[in-house]
Amino acid sequence: MIILGLDPGIARTGYGIINTDAPFQFVTCGCITTLPIYPLEQRLDIIAQDVTNLIDTYNPDIGVVEEIFFGRNTTTAMKTAHVRGVLLQILHARHITVQELTPLQIKSRLTGYGAATKTQIQNMIKQQLRLTSIPQPDDAADALAAALCAEKITL
Repeated sequence: MIILGLDPGIARTGYGIINTDAPFQFVTCGCITTLPIYPLEQRLDIIAQDVTNLIDTYNPDIGVVEEIFFGRNTTTAMKTAHVRGVLLQILHARHITVQELTPLQIKSRLTGYGAATKTQIQNMIKQQLRLTSIPQPDDAADALAAALCAEKITL
């Protein structure tokens, strides 16, 4: 089963793809970046096109989208909410099972500890996927963490 993890953000949307054939296999990860010089609708379109290309290339069975952690910057939170909406719509339109997880759920599932540090999460990703280094940038690692936490489904 192919799982696509997504860490939404307007400047950088992280993605991570794993294959759950025993044991977990790393497929790819990275970030979709957009520049603030472009209007919001153009940035959303860039993200939509790139995610659609990922789906066309890797044909995931499940898409795990991290839920938004609302901080003090409401402008950033609103733009991230727009990105999440685009991601959810694309996954739904392509008939990909959608799972949404909070950062707390991801930390708890991956490490057994809801207050795990970013370093602890990254080291667990590295260990579970048998990687030689921690995935970079952080958004890509966060997306891989989300993918690793997907609940298995029967297809």
